[in-house]
Amino acid sequence: MLNVRRAALETLVRIFEDGAYTNLALKDAAASVAPKDVPFLYALVNETIAQASYLDFVLSHYVKRQKRTVRNLLRMCGTELLFLDTPAHAAIDEAVKLCRAIGKKDSCGLVNAVLRRLDRERGALPPLPADPEERLSIRYGVPAFLVSEWLKTYGEAETEALLSIKPIGTVVRAQYPFSTEALKAALPVASVPCRLDPNGLLLSEGFDLAHSPLFTEGRMAVQGEGAMLICRALGDVHGKRILDACAAPGGKSAYLASLSENTAKITAWELHPHRKALMDKAFSRLHAEIETDCRDAAVFDPAFENAFDAVLLDVPCSGFGLLSEKPDVRLHKDETAVNALTEAQEAILNACARYVRSGGVLVYATCTIVRRENGERVKRFFETHPAFALEEERQLLPTRDGTDGFYFARMRRS
Repeated sequence: MLNVRRAALETLVRIFEDGAYTNLALKDAAASVAPKDVPFLYALVNETIAQASYLDFVLSHYVKRQKRTVRNLLRMCGTELLFLDTPAHAAIDEAVKLCRAIGKKDSCGLVNAVLRRLDRERGALPPLPADPEERLSIRYGVPAFLVSEWLKTYGEAETEALLSIKPIGTVVRAQYPFSTEALKAALPVASVPCRLDPNGLLLSEGFDLAHSPLFTEGRMAVQGEGAMLICRALGDVHGKRILDACAAPGGKSAYLASLSENTAKITAWELHPHRKALMDKAFSRLHAEIETDCRDAAVFDPAFENAFDAVLLDVPCSGFGLLSEKPDVRLHKDETAVNALTEAQEAILNACARYVRSGGVLVYATCTIVRRENGERVKRFFETHPAFALEEERQLLPTRDGTDGFYFARMRRS
């Protein structure tokens, strides 16, 4: 088995330097360490990603240049010193040992000196800029345009609260015909019903979900309350014909099947074959009979015009509503990337709106808190689609609603 810190360092190099996806890199790394070390591996990697921008700012005052492996070693061990519970002497000693173990003997003195200074000066670290936009952007590693928008919309205190929010916790739900009451009784840990969707149960602590019979036998799914509320936005789905046009990994389609007590006829599309395969596997586990297809939701198909009672568009988005759950959202989304996403969102919305029958429902949803992807996108849609009328619009905020930062707009075709 690999030393857990070495596995974490190699994972961080893959993520920061090679552009690897965090979830996939962590999955690979978890297989190389002892099972007891997996929680620490995940915590160390995710917290380092979340704090990398701030640590880079601080470390730039102590050392100007580092090669990629040493740079990530300092980030990781700086995270242990400042943001995790590792005793300082242990964090520094392990860092030097790891530096030597990976063949960077010449950098051991540098690593030791920088970390000791970081520990010694932790109460008087280099001050961040006074300008709120610059300060928050550096402190939390998010692009300046996002900070600027949130400052204008929510103010400085609420913006910082949104940026610093901690993970909400694990929410599970029952899959029909298993009931919420039966799931609550069967769980090996305590749980409380979610506030906005009582079908969700917030766990008091973690357990081995993936190997629990509740999960493997398809009686339980892991799903955040925000995602559940998006499904609820479709209204009564019993007996309806429903399209989930951007469906992978399939959680919302499965919840719609459960809400309809398996009476809805659900079609789920996914662009990429490997993600469709994961979706099919999930539906099989949950005993949900859902028709799936590899299809580009942005390309209109006249065969489906006016074919569905309800269409759900959980479109690709910047994901800035998931900062606490997915720290790597901070790494890859600048304003150029967001603008490209808005073009894709427009294409999907324009194509799939034509699949809604007269009197049917269209729900547009994202997991972000960016106006151009949410309210502004829907407003522009109405300018060219007068047959649709807004029935409900909601921006969920972690600080206010206790959910991830989802947005949805429910529209009715007249």
